Amino acid sequence: MIFRLADFHFPDSAARLYPDTPQRPWILEVGFGDGRFWPHYAATFPEAPNYLGVEISGVSLLKAERRLREAGLSNAVLTKLPATPLIREVVPAGSLDAIVVNFPDPWPKAGHAEHRLLRAPFFRLAASRLKPGGAVLLTTDHDEYFEFACREAEASGVMRAELTDPPPAALETKYARKWRELGLGVQHARFVPTHHPHVPHGTVARFPDSEDAPAVPHAILTLPAAFDPGAFHKHTARGGQTREDPVGWTVVLLELYRSLKQDGWVMLAHVVEGELTQEVLIGISARGDGSHLVRLASFGGPIITPGVKAAVGVVTDWLESQGAAVRHRGY
Repeated sequence: MIFRLADFHFPDSAARLYPDTPQRPWILEVGFGDGRFWPHYAATFPEAPNYLGVEISGVSLLKAERRLREAGLSNAVLTKLPATPLIREVVPAGSLDAIVVNFPDPWPKAGHAEHRLLRAPFFRLAASRLKPGGAVLLTTDHDEYFEFACREAEASGVMRAELTDPPPAALETKYARKWRELGLGVQHARFVPTHHPHVPHGTVARFPDSEDAPAVPHAILTLPAAFDPGAFHKHTARGGQTREDPVGWTVVLLELYRSLKQDGWVMLAHVVEGELTQEVLIGISARGDGSHLVRLASFGGPIITPGVKAAVGVVTDWLESQGAAVRHRGY
């Protein structure tokens, strides 16, 4: 089953995602590629564990979904998302039996190490989401990245590395077969938590069932009689940096369109928060009393994050700069 980000709850639960098998072990695989690992690995258990797979390639997502369906693995959820936001926002604390990372991108060029997955912050997040006795399983052909990951695990203060042989299923992936054909080997480690830190979920929510719910970010304002939508130009705003989140959010207002359904306009906004990127629509709709409602639209199933709330604020601020009088801010 393929899930969009909007299909998840924040956090979610095995009981909701796997209603027929909620008590089975729960394993997450980061970067599942074409899905060759999981059928082999699931077969090593008396009953196939619940599986959550995350991948950023849409083509790989479709290939893996077909492979798992043909293998009869119905208690599997696949999604096209960056791993860190999914683990942080969707996975409850202390719920996973294992996080599997097979042949991750080593980002080998100088200066690219910050893009690597297996850094100390990830290990702390993983330790918070693993059950006692759980582990992060890494298999890689890249010696330098393997040594890097082991150092980062130790630097996290919550993980220790156990160097072992990889599970046979890890040697059935596309990259493992390529390396075997070349006569090259791989390295494997189990990163076992020594401590389970508290890493909270973010302030993330699903779009509510009713667009009129108070949780939908909105503002009410009065536009000037001389309001000119043609005065809009691409606009970028940044903010939200804190000690816990030094990156914050970036909002880019891209286009302003005339609404086809009602009197008003629609703003297209690009919202970036770390690894999570969303494109959202923000409506500017006329009301009966002559004011306008600025509100996040439901189109595309947006996830209400701090950056998405900020996007409504950025649109409101731009309208205010054009002479609008803001009466209420609800974001």
